[in-house]
Amino acid sequence: MSSKPLPILPGATLGILGGGQLGRMFTIAARTMGYKVMVLDPDADSPAGQMADVHLQADYGDHAALKRLGEACAAVTTEFENVPAASLIELAAHCRVSPSAAAVAIVQDRSHEKSWLREHGFATAPFELINSEADLEPALANVGAPALLKVARFGYDGKGQARIDTPDEARAAFRGFGGQPCVLEGFVRLEREISVVLARSDTGECALFPIAENRHDNGILDVSIVPARVTDTLAQQARAMARAVADQLGYVGVMAVEFFVVGGRLMVNEIAPRPHNSGHYTLDACVTDQFEQQVRALAGLPLGDPRLLSPVAMVNILGDRWQEGGPHWGTLLAHPNIKLHLYGKQAARPGRKMGHFNVLDTDAAAALALAERMRDAL
Repeated sequence: MSSKPLPILPGATLGILGGGQLGRMFTIAARTMGYKVMVLDPDADSPAGQMADVHLQADYGDHAALKRLGEACAAVTTEFENVPAASLIELAAHCRVSPSAAAVAIVQDRSHEKSWLREHGFATAPFELINSEADLEPALANVGAPALLKVARFGYDGKGQARIDTPDEARAAFRGFGGQPCVLEGFVRLEREISVVLARSDTGECALFPIAENRHDNGILDVSIVPARVTDTLAQQARAMARAVADQLGYVGVMAVEFFVVGGRLMVNEIAPRPHNSGHYTLDACVTDQFEQQVRALAGLPLGDPRLLSPVAMVNILGDRWQEGGPHWGTLLAHPNIKLHLYGKQAARPGRKMGHFNVLDTDAAAALALAERMRDAL
């Protein structure tokens, strides 16, 4: 592989696989810092493609497009975990790639991810791997009912999962998922959900953002509250566990670790090998946001300061808001401490993430109260 020596400085071209909102915000950060950006995404109207210098409209497995991307770019990263690991290996023959194909291959499959976490001593909710219908009944007996059946690949925002109370429901759900490999997870007595977004460099330098407390609605993140309302001891444990996950993976780039808080203890829920929805508060409330950090880690630059400048509450804006005449932007923007971010998506569909807003305040409770009022007023 012939690649530019680190650090890769402004003026070079950076690439990204995936053209959604995370790719868009990476592209904005990279271009602000003086880099050119090439996006590979099959959607002609991709949010990141709108902002990039070059948009390659092609499939993620298109060999000619991958060759063009790899030869044009000094380094390439990913926007989402479902990019084929084989494509990352192919790109690595031409340029620097982070995160690595090996790390992405582990976390893009729930069965591999859960098994990896257990093998490396990280606590998780009880789970069993499901590869056939015959696995369902003994698995349900082990994890207990109720449980969640989740597809191992391509599930997100509550999609590809079903609540299970009986073996018959488990069989029906498994068939409904086309008999593809799944993970059966036992329910836990959840106190709250939190996440740690971090950046890690080639040298092992790690910058951890403040912990977010996350609330979901129908499996989709609704509100993130920062700083999270947890004890200092629990916060330190979460940061240490997230860093340990990144170190054990040999991860380079930005990643998030989601945790369940159960009985005052932490369980790892999921790893996201990319910037994360719960890290969008960093765009307005931190010295360095998660997307600039992604650029820095990719380019081999020293990581930025992740320090929190203000308590903040982040609210997702879903396509549901467009169903009755569209959101009331004037109501939202009447508040000078609210920062609106829209993603440039052409079609507003129920459950689709169209944007988010951050509410900043010197008091976290006041930020959350205004965020909830504005979410309802939209």
